[in-house]
Amino acid sequence: MMNSAACVNRNYQSEKVVSLSTALDISKLSNLMIPPQSATVQCNSKRIITPVDCRYRCWETLMAILVAYSAWVYPFELAFMSKSSPHDAATKRLLYISEYIIDVFFGIEIILTFFVAYVDPNTRLLVWDSRKIALRYLKTWFLMDFASTIPFGLIVYVCTDRHKLGLFYQSVFGMLRFWRLRKVMQLFRRLEKDIRFNYVLIRCIKLVLVTLFFSHLAGCVYYILADTYPHSGKTWIGSVNPNFREGHVLDRYIASVYWSITTMTSVGYGDVHSMNSREMIFNSVYMMFNLGLNAYLIGNISNLILEGTRTTMEFRNSIQAASEFVSRNQLPESLKEQILTYMCFRFTAENLNQQGIMNELPNPIRKSICEHLFLPAVQNAYLFKYISRETLLLLVAKMRAEYIPPGEDVIVKKQAPENIYIIMSGEVEVIDSKEGKEQTTKMLLSGDILGEVAAMYGKPHSYTFRTKTMSQLLWLKTSSLIEAMQTKPVDHQLILKSFREMNDPQFTFWDNQASNDSSAAPAM
Repeated sequence: MMNSAACVNRNYQSEKVVSLSTALDISKLSNLMIPPQSATVQCNSKRIITPVDCRYRCWETLMAILVAYSAWVYPFELAFMSKSSPHDAATKRLLYISEYIIDVFFGIEIILTFFVAYVDPNTRLLVWDSRKIALRYLKTWFLMDFASTIPFGLIVYVCTDRHKLGLFYQSVFGMLRFWRLRKVMQLFRRLEKDIRFNYVLIRCIKLVLVTLFFSHLAGCVYYILADTYPHSGKTWIGSVNPNFREGHVLDRYIASVYWSITTMTSVGYGDVHSMNSREMIFNSVYMMFNLGLNAYLIGNISNLILEGTRTTMEFRNSIQAASEFVSRNQLPESLKEQILTYMCFRFTAENLNQQGIMNELPNPIRKSICEHLFLPAVQNAYLFKYISRETLLLLVAKMRAEYIPPGEDVIVKKQAPENIYIIMSGEVEVIDSKEGKEQTTKMLLSGDILGEVAAMYGKPHSYTFRTKTMSQLLWLKTSSLIEAMQTKPVDHQLILKSFREMNDPQFTFWDNQASNDSSAAPAM
């Protein structure tokens, strides 16, 4: 049992496995794998590769780039290099060499796949058993991966001394290369989940690449139709340039892509068009395909735009509704300004979503955040300057931060003392009302406390406290303060002493409260 437990512990501590019990960094957050509850973790083997290992991720990225290159070059090679002119021989030789090099890389990829752990779809655990990994790969993707890696052209050249296969066989065997494109899609899915990259940018790059690839593929196929047609003058490119085969390969490729893009975008200038029945059939199929492709592109772009402007539209709608409410009820201009100011402030605060994030976190993390953010301000406030750190942490854990816009009443005169506040930033006016006239008697700044006098005396507030500038306040319920003081009589007396020195030497209310608490709960 101890050996099994040690094995599990070693696996959780392994740097290769991304799990809840390991230290995570930002680069591994999108690779997080959570096993089911009460699940045991199998031991890792040194021969097996973890699928979320950073080195294997780099290898996958390299393979995705090679796949994209191969899928892009093959249609071009099939269309424009099969009957290339002598001055294109160097380009053709370079493409063939790169093709064989990529096949070597994919051969290595096939071998590596036999040693890559996979996630069991039922248990959501990594399977490290090399036999199970090999059997799973043999039953799923091995055959197609192997077939797409075989260099058929090289084999034919070695066996028959022929430099190339027929066009039909080239097309059939070459289509296997497109099977590898799933690696590119896997790469984009991983990048979309990676918080280090901008989601909108990744989606836009993906959409652009999809559009360009299908334009490139359709242009190459359309050129093959013209190149293999017996009457070159009755083709879409031969009707414009009868000697098109003698032209430079780049000129022919540009003409093909030009037709593809004008057709895809439904511009259709008419300068290049179908001249025979098979071109018309292909053109019709391509235009039908473009209906779905355009719907896919427009739908994705619309979703990205709507998601980016959703919050702004909600804000504008709320401001418009507030303005209509003010006009309909003929409210005064000053009240209108207060309402609109509050609406703007609420929109900004909701975008920050600070309290929402805090509420989603577990208590230990939330307490640590509060300690980091609020403890320096609380321990410098005069009321809590001399109390123990234990009590300080207890109070800080129960405090909440709040942003309040300028001109907002934090405490209203004759209001019951529900909370006390510590000013983190900003300015708060202390306003006294006499004969219906308001007069500022004091200005409170960062580090000052408000509302503590009424809380100590247990009576309504004698003044109105109003923010002069944008202010961040920490607030604590009076009941929470009393509860914390009941657990620490020594700190209770220190708070009373601090309050007497700052406010009222004749203060007796909390002295009586302390004596009553002590008699009621002598264990404190």
